[in-house]
Amino acid sequence: MTVSSLITPESVVAGLKGNGKKQVLQELSSHLARVSGLSDRAIFETLLQRERLGTTGVGQGIAIPHGRIAGLTRLVGLFARLARPVDFEALDGEPVDLVFVLLAPEDAGADHLQALARIARLFRGPTIAQKLRQTEDPAALYAILTAENASRAA
Repeated sequence: MTVSSLITPESVVAGLKGNGKKQVLQELSSHLARVSGLSDRAIFETLLQRERLGTTGVGQGIAIPHGRIAGLTRLVGLFARLARPVDFEALDGEPVDLVFVLLAPEDAGADHLQALARIARLFRGPTIAQKLRQTEDPAALYAILTAENASRAA
């Protein structure tokens, strides 16, 4: 499983605006609805329900919201670089500016967990986050995410 199997150039957003976690999740849901064909409301409810279990802000300005959702037949991802950092109640208390959302079919099982692990490995080192923060071009962000996947998260 590779990052390029989870996202497409169309599922990379630069400069996503939101004044807080909930608004960012709403914006992400709207973009994911266009990519996945699912209802933005269903996506938002899934992501919000997961956040109620505990924050997906993993630290160092990174969040990985995720959930399983009915009607999805494959794993779907979306990456967003926020216009400005927002409080995501991250584990380290730092605001979040890089978000990778992962949606999985209800019966995804191990595939969902493997994809989450792959995304977490992608962001493990400081290099990729630094590169992502240095550009606002969606095509460049996609290239960084997919190139780094091959060399660092394999």
